Amino acid sequence: MGRRTRTHHDVHVAGPYRLDLVVSALRRLSSNVVDVITADGQYLRVLTGSRGRAIVRVSQPGDDALRVTIEGDSRDHAWALARARCMLGADRELAHFGRAARRVPWLAPLARRMRGIRPPRYPTLWEACVNAIVFQQVSLQAASAITRRLVVALEDRVEHEGVSLHPFPSVEHFLEASDRALRAVGLSAGKLATLRRAGEAIASGALEMAALEALTSPEAATALGRIKGIGPWTATVILLRGLGRLDVFPMRDSSVARNLALVGGPTAVDVPSVLDALRPEQGMLYYHLLLARLEARGEVGRASVGASIP
Repeated sequence: MGRRTRTHHDVHVAGPYRLDLVVSALRRLSSNVVDVITADGQYLRVLTGSRGRAIVRVSQPGDDALRVTIEGDSRDHAWALARARCMLGADRELAHFGRAARRVPWLAPLARRMRGIRPPRYPTLWEACVNAIVFQQVSLQAASAITRRLVVALEDRVEHEGVSLHPFPSVEHFLEASDRALRAVGLSAGKLATLRRAGEAIASGALEMAALEALTSPEAATALGRIKGIGPWTATVILLRGLGRLDVFPMRDSSVARNLALVGGPTAVDVPSVLDALRPEQGMLYYHLLLARLEARGEVGRASVGASIP
C-alpha cells in the first residue's frame, strides 16, 4: 500500500523554454481555477490518478530546466511526472516552426516575443473534449466562465499551502450530474447533449486516447466527427490541445480571424500560404495568435484569480 509523500524532480528541457507562456496557452485566462499560476510564477494543478489526487507544482529555475514537485500516493508519482511533462511540452522541440516563422514578416516579431512556447496538452481526452465543445461559437470570456462554473459545481476545492485548486471533473462525475445542474452553469441544450455523447463514448471505451493516437490526424478527426455535435473545428481543437497534434489548424475560427487582424495589421494575410510554410507544425500558429491576444489583455503569466502563496 502506498503512502502520501512528496518528491522533487529536476526536468531538463530544450532551451529556451518559458513556463509562463506554456501555462498561459494551456489555461487561457487567469480566471481558470484548474490550471493555476501563483504570484511568484509557479504552476499548480491537481491530477487525479488511479490511487487518488496528486498535486503537481512546477517552477522554472533556469532557461532549460523545470523543477517538478509531486505530492500524493507514492505509487502515482511516476505517472504524475510523465503526465506533467506531456502537458507542458517538456519533450517537444520546434526548430522548423522557428525557422519558418522568421521568414513571415508579420509573424516574426510575435515569434521572437513568444520564443520558448511549447505546445501544451490537456491530461485527458475528456478534458480536451469539454474545452473544445464548451468553446464552440462563443467568446473566450463566456466559454471560460461556463467552464469555471462547471468545474466549481462538480468538484470540491482543494486547499494546498495557501492556494485554492480545483480538480477537473471526471467523465463519471459529469455523467452522474443532472441536466438541470449542468444547464445551470450555462451549457446550452445542444452542448450538453454533445458532451453527454462524448462522455458516454469515453466512459464506455468506444472513444480512447490510445486508439486516436494510433491514427493519422485526418483519421482521428473522422473518428471524433462520428460523435454528433463534433464538427471539423471541434475535432481540430481536440487534436491540437488534447493529442498535441501540430499538423492541424482551426481555419474556421472567429477568434483566430480576430487575432490575425491583431497581429497582421491592416494587410490581408494569406493564411493558406503561411500554413504551407509552417507545415508540419502549423498548429503552433494557433498558440502564437492566442498568446498575442492574451498579451494584449495582460494575461500572459498573470497570477490566477485568488492564487497566493504565504
